[in-house]
Amino acid sequence: MAETFTREYDAMRRALALAATPGVPLHPNPRVGCVLLGPDGTLVGEGYHHGAGMPHAEVEALRSAGDRARGATAVVTLEPCNHTGRTGPCAQALIAAGVARVVIAQRDPNPQAAGGMETLRAAGVEVDAGLLADEAAEVNRAWTFAHRTGRPYVTWKFATTLDGRSAASDGTSRWVSSPPARRDTHLLRALCDTMLVGTNTVAVDDPQLTVRDDEDRPLPRGAQPLRVVLGERDLPADRRVFDDAAPTLRLRSHDPEAALRVLYAEHDRHHVFLEGGPTLAAAFVKAGLVDEVVTYVAPMLLGAGRSAVGKLGIRTIADALRLELVDSIVVGAGAEANVRLIMRPTREGTTMGGTA
Repeated sequence: MAETFTREYDAMRRALALAATPGVPLHPNPRVGCVLLGPDGTLVGEGYHHGAGMPHAEVEALRSAGDRARGATAVVTLEPCNHTGRTGPCAQALIAAGVARVVIAQRDPNPQAAGGMETLRAAGVEVDAGLLADEAAEVNRAWTFAHRTGRPYVTWKFATTLDGRSAASDGTSRWVSSPPARRDTHLLRALCDTMLVGTNTVAVDDPQLTVRDDEDRPLPRGAQPLRVVLGERDLPADRRVFDDAAPTLRLRSHDPEAALRVLYAEHDRHHVFLEGGPTLAAAFVKAGLVDEVVTYVAPMLLGAGRSAVGKLGIRTIADALRLELVDSIVVGAGAEANVRLIMRPTREGTTMGGTA
């Protein structure tokens, strides 16, 4: 029994590594890995999902195993799907291949695809779930969060001076962050499916809100996040956010929660990268809709100017919204060095959103 558990544990580690294969599109499907173990515990097949419309991880693994899949144990990072979309249901594929046992890390939070466990059991397949479930959920943190809560995961990114300023007193803000920090930001943008700013940012800063490479060239249109402009203010048609480099959506509202619900329910969006100004940031923070904070701290002082975030209604240090530091690195070197901090709300004592 212990030997079987060890083999399945090691196989799940391998499946998680497959799921996290670099270059796999993060939208709209989850990343999934699958490993097939023969009756003697040897690896007979493996696979991972390459993106929407491509075979799912279980089907990839079954194809690589061939006839050796009969009687095998499938170790998969996400509950096999139970519906027909662009591809058929993986639960039925495992049954048809004669798989005897399925070990699942994470139950599927998407109600449209869930139910694979029950289908497998009804067909006489032995099923266990929960092995390395937290690690599996982390591989698809934003996707999991979105399906559990009915709204996208929100990462708020901003750059600030040592004294917490995002712009000088004359309004100039380019550039608080260094070139290396801006290049790093594009790597983080590429992990999201939505860029969101307010109308004031579009009017004043005229950002393009695309993902660009080290030579400041945009990635192909198909790889670009959806650009979303939130607010009721009319904007000039010549703003760069309205060019053809990426799709753009106008949401004429001042309600962050309603905007996120629309993005999830009507546009299948799972991860919002919030790059608006201090007023929009404050609106999301006060509404409890920020799930992750990324800030680039520049080694400069302004002494006055626009704060990185607007008023939050906090009057005493005891009411401060506290964050947990999950990662910190220095981006760049010398005069171009910025400190990048990634933080998430603490599990207790905060109203600043939830965790996946």
